[in-house]
Amino acid sequence: MKPSETVSTPVSAVGFRSERGPILVALMVTTGLIAIDATILATAVPTIVADLGGFASFPWLFSIYLLTQAVSVPLYSKLADTVGRKPVVLLGIGLFALGSLLCAVAWSMPALIAFRALQGLGAGAVQPMAVTIAGDIYSVAERAKVQGYIASVWGASAVVGPTLGGAFAQFLTWHWIFLVNLPLCLAAAWLLVRFLHEDVQRRSHRMDWAGGLLLTGSMSLLILALLEGGHSWAWSSPQSLGAFGLGAAMLVAFVLVERRAGEPVLPLWVLRRRLLLTTALIGLGVGVVLMGVTTYVPTYLEALLGVTPLVSGLALAALTIGWPIAATLSGRVYLRIGFRATVLIGIGILVTAASALAVTSRTASVLVVALCCFAMGLGLGLIASPSLIAAQSSVDWGERGVVTGANMFARAIGSAVGVALLGALVNGLMRGQDAVSDPDRFGDAATAVFTTVAAVSALLVVAALAMPRHDRPKVTS
Repeated sequence: MKPSETVSTPVSAVGFRSERGPILVALMVTTGLIAIDATILATAVPTIVADLGGFASFPWLFSIYLLTQAVSVPLYSKLADTVGRKPVVLLGIGLFALGSLLCAVAWSMPALIAFRALQGLGAGAVQPMAVTIAGDIYSVAERAKVQGYIASVWGASAVVGPTLGGAFAQFLTWHWIFLVNLPLCLAAAWLLVRFLHEDVQRRSHRMDWAGGLLLTGSMSLLILALLEGGHSWAWSSPQSLGAFGLGAAMLVAFVLVERRAGEPVLPLWVLRRRLLLTTALIGLGVGVVLMGVTTYVPTYLEALLGVTPLVSGLALAALTIGWPIAATLSGRVYLRIGFRATVLIGIGILVTAASALAVTSRTASVLVVALCCFAMGLGLGLIASPSLIAAQSSVDWGERGVVTGANMFARAIGSAVGVALLGALVNGLMRGQDAVSDPDRFGDAATAVFTTVAAVSALLVVAALAMPRHDRPKVTS
């Protein structure tokens, strides 16, 4: 169904008491796995570093998770279009639970980073499949209402995640940050097994393992070069030049392999369609902005303003409260004015808030930071959901998994590369010091991070303006 087509499905059959109500609950619990994990870890980073050491390595906690999530999304999405969504999402939940358990017993920073990689492999299936299933069972008009239910999960997680993370770090131990995922995984798996029933005509398929390995290898090398360059070795060293060069070569090889693959992990036709390309670029930018804020705001508040992990978590929660509020409203907005106009409004809010955070970073209070985060959340909510739904709505069932996966892949790669770039920037400015021992220098580094986030936010305007103009869904009851 194209975004410009008429939607004839009534929007009233959406809710917990409807026929699809149990599946909606299952999707909400499944989404909760990723929503809580997105906010609970950042508030405990200073405590984890104090326990395990390795301040310069802590960006890997986010980068490795996002990297394995990103590179696995296209594989899972392609598999979901051939064997169905249910087995793929259940596999993801199992891997996420195993990774969470291992993270909880990690004995060193390298071990925790390795187990976060496994957790990311699970997340690569969980989040895209939840979004894809919603796209399968609800029309464009219905999804405008469903956004409110899904957004409520992010809203609740915005408070629960940082609060739990801060409370565990301050009063108990950071290990509980990962143990809390286990009951959620069990609940999500049970609900999906019990209520989600698919009628999938299975066919033989060939997984593009060569493409997947090349994509994983290239992204791993590029992120390694970004995070370790200027820290473990000089930017002009053979190690740095070799990692960048080999990573770029593998990326070129990946493109060549995808052109010949019978069932490519990331079909290049996705990049040849204007709507899909522009929404993927928007997802890329959203990933950079989101991780730039969530990774550094808690440490910034704790190191410079001396607040507790609980308070820094609540300040960060403002972002993930603003996001679901705007995502809930976005359905009504894009049904009236179209996807493109809605995204442009969101970008305007995002740029204003990100610029305010950068300008006030040296004199900010907790309240100012929280207000800026809340406004940025509003902007992101008006950008992320409408752009993804526009992409989903332009294809049929057989391509929806790949398209959803490509969009989520772009956001995850943006997050992973964004954390790596910002980590390289911070490590270069800190020159071997950490935020606690040299808060003034870290203040300069945080300002540089927030300024970069504002610049990336402004660049999103280019991609949004390139979206097709006539994309307003027409709804008839």
